[in-house]
Amino acid sequence: MPDQIMALDLSSLAQFAQGGIVSKSFLETDRVKLVLFCMEAGQQLSEHTAGMPAVIQVLQGQAAVTLGGQAYQAAPGWLLYLPAGTVHAVDAREDLVFLLTLLRG
Repeated sequence: MPDQIMALDLSSLAQFAQGGIVSKSFLETDRVKLVLFCMEAGQQLSEHTAGMPAVIQVLQGQAAVTLGGQAYQAAPGWLLYLPAGTVHAVDAREDLVFLLTLLRG
């Protein structure tokens, strides 16, 4: 949907998988990719590196988020910016919904 207006209720995309993680990519252009993540409490995204700058916006639940070795207790309303190459991890303390925005070139 490049170069088109989009209006979307993100809560309509939220879907949990028992004992798993659901990620839904719903917008991709040459400059940005938007992905909604839903993680049940106790699920983790293990430590990995961001290949491009990214933004995490917590929409629902609580999470322990580690960015470059620094730990944060993130809740709804939190926004975390990750420069390219940042090592990070996410641990859902409660059922968690967050929006990941990947920023390209």
